[in-house]
Amino acid sequence: MRRTLRAVLAAGLLAAGTVVAVALGGSASADTQICEQYGSTVIQNRYVVQNNRWGTTAQQCINVTGTGFEITTQNGSNPTNGAPTAYPSIFVGCHYTNCSPGTNLPIQVSQISSATSAISYRYVSGAVYNASYDIWLDPSPKRDGVNQMEIMIWLNRQGPIQPIGSPVGTATIDGRSWEVWRGSNGSNNVISYLAPSAISSANLNLLAFITDTRNRGAITNSWYLTSIQAGFEPWQGGAGLAVTSFSAAVNGGGTNPTTPPTTPPTTPPGGSGGCAVKHTASSWNTGFTADLQITNTGSTTVNGWTLVHSLPAGQQVTSAWNATVSQSGSTVTARNVGHNATIAPGGTASFGYQGTLSGAYAAPTSFTLNGVTCTRS
Repeated sequence: MRRTLRAVLAAGLLAAGTVVAVALGGSASADTQICEQYGSTVIQNRYVVQNNRWGTTAQQCINVTGTGFEITTQNGSNPTNGAPTAYPSIFVGCHYTNCSPGTNLPIQVSQISSATSAISYRYVSGAVYNASYDIWLDPSPKRDGVNQMEIMIWLNRQGPIQPIGSPVGTATIDGRSWEVWRGSNGSNNVISYLAPSAISSANLNLLAFITDTRNRGAITNSWYLTSIQAGFEPWQGGAGLAVTSFSAAVNGGGTNPTTPPTTPPTTPPGGSGGCAVKHTASSWNTGFTADLQITNTGSTTVNGWTLVHSLPAGQQVTSAWNATVSQSGSTVTARNVGHNATIAPGGTASFGYQGTLSGAYAAPTSFTLNGVTCTRS
């Protein structure tokens, strides 16, 4: 895990009544200096700017302008293989009961017709940080507490830092190629989109990132978008980093239906051979990811599928994408989601999962699809 959950720390302090906010809920008519740990203010009567120094006791200050903010003091320093010191940021929506004025968030994903954001950054040299968006989603319309899904968009990365989890592929979104990482920080799941080179300004179609996350099986259209945040995660240094402008808009009136329920398996793989499974894994000291591709080698279409296999001792599935995956003892059962229920003859369906690992990694040795034994490909 590359960072602890900043919101958990904030929640503890909120509960203790020790958070001091500068102009919380008000508007900054002139530059406002915030040095309090979770201090915040409102700009343009629309966006909340927060200091959010959650990962260090060292002082951090931001200067809030009418269009964004600048980090003026950042004395914290954390190891690059751990959590950052803070997430000074600007947001629309709700973050631990602090809601931006007039927000229409939380809003159900199925009701979103568009979600866009424009941002301009000013970068500095010699510091270790990312410039990133946080997009938070939850099965319920939460205005406080930890959301279950975090989408991160890394527009810049300086120093030997990386997103949570491990890389699971690439995606082309908004005309750009992004490296996709997937993992969990122990409190929520995270999908990160990492730009191959620094982007100093962008107009982003955030709904496209949400849709890609949904298509990976991480959320459904019945979930709620609760906030859109953008700022910096500094590990070392960072004074001078700035968001010089920011805007975000989420419009309702969407007509997308909610994600269809999982289709129960009705058709076994037909014909000679039936099915084949390709299993590709990546492991490290305490965890692993596995990507699986099912090929229908039969002569009839599979309408709804369940793939069953066993994991060796010491492996436990923690999250999955493009399938509903459960584990009982050593037995893992993966069921299709709505968009990949049908596999035509010669066609494929893919999914994957991440898990914890104790001891040496070993791959499963056999698979059955709808009760039929598959070959390994």
